[in-house]
Amino acid sequence: MTRYGSQFGPDLTFLGVDAVDLADPEALTAADVVVVGAPFDGGTSHRPGARFGPQAIRQACYLPQDGSRPHLALRVDALQDLRVVDAGDVEMPPGEIERALGALEDAVHAVAAAGAVPLVLGGDHSIALPDATGVARHLGYGRVSMIHFDAHADTGDIEFGSLYGHGQPMRRLIESGALRGDRFLQMGLRGYWPGPETLAWMAEQEMRSYEMTEIGARGLDACLDEAFTIALDECDAVFLSVDIDVCDPGHAPGTGTPEPGGLSSRQLLDAVRRICRELPVAGIDVVEVSPPYDHAEITAYLANRVCLEALSGLAARRVGIDHDPAGPLLEGR
Repeated sequence: MTRYGSQFGPDLTFLGVDAVDLADPEALTAADVVVVGAPFDGGTSHRPGARFGPQAIRQACYLPQDGSRPHLALRVDALQDLRVVDAGDVEMPPGEIERALGALEDAVHAVAAAGAVPLVLGGDHSIALPDATGVARHLGYGRVSMIHFDAHADTGDIEFGSLYGHGQPMRRLIESGALRGDRFLQMGLRGYWPGPETLAWMAEQEMRSYEMTEIGARGLDACLDEAFTIALDECDAVFLSVDIDVCDPGHAPGTGTPEPGGLSSRQLLDAVRRICRELPVAGIDVVEVSPPYDHAEITAYLANRVCLEALSGLAARRVGIDHDPAGPLLEGR
């Protein structure tokens, strides 16, 4: 675990929360959420740079780091109602993908086993394999469902001669038994990949994919309603994986494989908040933020707020708020 070394910028934590060491079990046990950085983009197939994502996500906030983030809609304060800490970045050497992913899996498992929710800042989407596996090692293989926001299914088999990469983690998770294919919900798919053979494999696993055309026709909330029912059937918890490219490139330009026609930032934030408020979320990752391709930190700010919406949803669930209050912010208005 690094804090953070010259490659990844200054010594900072997410929103200024306390730093902890993964080797300190008491610190992990005392936490509700542990932020873990995964600075790795060795699984990318197009534009690199996601290894700088954790640093960018941590620092993309214009508000003071005063240990408070009151949510206007939910009337909770994630940094007050939850004990959120930052364990720094996992050492993930470039060019050694199996070693890098193994180190991350052990880190995530340590957090989950301590009873905290790991919030992993990516990194490319290859890290979803160790992230969800680390949680499943604690809760049990086949007992965790996945809600996966992405433009791409990430169910490829062998790509560029390798079993591991950012286009394959979901297949590896299902093949390993860590997650069930029939409890795998994908939101926001679109574009021109994968091909018929991979789609046939997905159908055999009984995966449920909500393509953007369906979301547009039915509405995102209706699709989420259905996905929630499936996710909680015979599973004890949910892993939430957010690839920032689920949003239209106009809302998230700084990513490795942009695909036009995606969700708006507002849709993604609302969905993430709802998931973390209504479902027993046991792990989260936010991936594919590539700062070299960002403009005015648009993507980094969105990813930061995705994390904060997730934390606020967890806090609302903790204090028993099961809906977004619709009333005015101030009395008498």
